[in-house]
Amino acid sequence: MAIHSVSDINRYLKDLLAGEPLLSGLSVRGEISNYKQYPSGHCYFTLKDANSALKCVMFRSRAQHLRFLPQNGMQVVAGGTVSVYERDGVYQLYVDNLMPEGTGDLALAFEQLKKKLAAEGLFDQSRKRPLPPFPRKIGVVTSSAGAVLRDIYRVSKRRWPQVQLVLYPVQVQGEGASAQIAQGIDFFAEEYAVDVIIAGRGGGSMEDLWAFNEEPVVRAIAACPVPLISAVGHETDFTLADFAADVRAATPSQAAELAVPDRTEVRRRAENRMSQLTQQMRREIAVRRQKLDSILQSRVMREPQSMLAERRQRLDFLLAGLQSAVKQGVKGKQHSLGLALNRLAAINPVAVLERGYGIVTKQDKLVNSIAAVEVDDELQLTLTDGRIKVRALAKIGEGER
Repeated sequence: MAIHSVSDINRYLKDLLAGEPLLSGLSVRGEISNYKQYPSGHCYFTLKDANSALKCVMFRSRAQHLRFLPQNGMQVVAGGTVSVYERDGVYQLYVDNLMPEGTGDLALAFEQLKKKLAAEGLFDQSRKRPLPPFPRKIGVVTSSAGAVLRDIYRVSKRRWPQVQLVLYPVQVQGEGASAQIAQGIDFFAEEYAVDVIIAGRGGGSMEDLWAFNEEPVVRAIAACPVPLISAVGHETDFTLADFAADVRAATPSQAAELAVPDRTEVRRRAENRMSQLTQQMRREIAVRRQKLDSILQSRVMREPQSMLAERRQRLDFLLAGLQSAVKQGVKGKQHSLGLALNRLAAINPVAVLERGYGIVTKQDKLVNSIAAVEVDDELQLTLTDGRIKVRALAKIGEGER
């Protein structure tokens, strides 16, 4: 019996499986579990059903084309080839394509990205900016070859001829389209100033419109400081760009209608406003004329002299009353002053001296008691016309003789 190496067996099994047509280019339905994507970009997971499990690998070259993010518990259909991984001696499904079961990969990718960006607040109504009423320049991000540009130009020029349209031509579908659209939006946001931006394309399948669902485009719209109108597809078509834009237009023609005013309507509103102002002015003039007529018919305008005579007489009465009050006040003050002077005169020391009294001092200190004087003390007696120096010969108390 021949003895074989492990490598020989694994290689034989690998060649055996490679020669089996059933295991090449097959599709397998199952539930994803243990999904993990490594930094290399390779994805490893297991497909399982109620009874079995199958290891799977999807290399980066295939995984980078996935529109959606595989998640554990998701029912999918995987297409690929079953082969043996020689190193570990296990067989696994080498996945070339992966589709969510029950819904398309684009629809699933749309919902996943929509949920992610909504959680970041990119679709919040508070971020929306109003469109300027009278834009002078409009930046257009679309294809230069499609009917979209012609529709926008025709409608905008018909409604507001003085507006200037500036085109940033881009590819609107296919590989690289989303990067060009994002660059066009950034161009008008940072390098070429415009009042409004219109970004869009004509209708088509979900695949055709997919560039406007790409994350770079949505983030460029959300970050754009210039009010932006999305005009993608037809009325029933919705893209993530519509949710991020300040205003969503059902068609490119409607985008032009939203971006610029209608000169006919502006003229009509101006004429209506002018008519309203004229009527209001006439009513105001009539009211003021009525007030003026009322003033002119008043007594002060018809008989000004008599009114002045009355005012003059009233002024004379007031002056007379004021003079009388002043006189009465002066008399009262004079009487009070006289009483005060009399009180001052009564307590004036000079007046007391004039009545024969004197002031006795000892060494310039007032003497008002015999206790302050000793026999032989020299005293000074002040009278009304001078002073007398005296000496105390004796002290005689009250009641003594």
